[in-house]
Amino acid sequence: MQRYKCIVSYDGTLFAGFQVQPDKRTVQSEMEKALRKMHKGEAIRVSASGRTDSRVHAKGQVIHFDSPYSFPAENWEKGMNALLPEDIAVISVQEATPDFHSRFDATGKEYRYLVSLSKKRDPFQRKYAYHFPYELNYQAMQDAIPFLLGTHDFTSFCSAKTEVTDKVRTIREIELLVEGGMLQFRFIGNGFLYNMVRILVGTLLEIGTGKKVPVDIVEILQKKDRSFAGKTVPGQGLYLWKVYYDEED
Repeated sequence: MQRYKCIVSYDGTLFAGFQVQPDKRTVQSEMEKALRKMHKGEAIRVSASGRTDSRVHAKGQVIHFDSPYSFPAENWEKGMNALLPEDIAVISVQEATPDFHSRFDATGKEYRYLVSLSKKRDPFQRKYAYHFPYELNYQAMQDAIPFLLGTHDFTSFCSAKTEVTDKVRTIREIELLVEGGMLQFRFIGNGFLYNMVRILVGTLLEIGTGKKVPVDIVEILQKKDRSFAGKTVPGQGLYLWKVYYDEED
C-alpha cells in the first residue's frame, strides 16, 4: 500500500461540511466516491487535516489516503479531477511516508475570513463573504489583537458543542487587511476549536462597532464562558487557507 498526500480546494456552498454524513452531500463523500471509481469499486477512505462546516470553503485542505496502486502523482491528480464535481479540485498529489497523517502531523493552520464592507448588498458575494455594512474602528480592532495572541484557554471563543476538553490553543498571527471594499481577517495558530475563528471575527467586529472595547478580550478569556464573546459570524466567509506540517513554516 502507498500513502498519498493531497492538497484540495473546494467551494463549500453546496456541502454539508467535509465529513461524511448520512444522506447529505459532503466533501469527503464526493472524494471517496471518485476514488472508489478509480479503484474499480473498492472503498478508499480519506482522512483530512480537520473538518470544515457547512458552507465553509477551503483553498488548501490536506487529505491523505492509502492505495494498492502506485501511479505517478500527476496521474492521480488528473484522474481525481476528472471524476470530482466542479466545486472540488485536487491541487496537488504527492507520495507520503506510511506514517504520515494529515491531521495529527499538522503543526499549524491558517484561516481567512472575508467581510464585505459595501453599503449595498452584493448578491454575487453572498456565498463567499459576510455582508457587514457598518462603520468600523479599525484601530480599536488592531488594539485588541495583542490580547488574543499567544497561548490561552479559548473556551469563551468556541461553540458550546465543542467535544474536546482541552481548549488551550496558541494563536501566532492575526492580521487585518482592507482592500477593494473587503475586510480580510487572517489567523495562524497551532489549531482552532469548533467555530473559534468565526467567534473571534464576531468579537472583533463588535469591538470595531463599539459594542466592546479592546481590553474586554482579557475578561472574556478569563471567564471561560461562551456568552461573554461576540456572535458567531456565518460560515460562507470562512476559508481554510493552508495547513502547515513544518514548524519552520
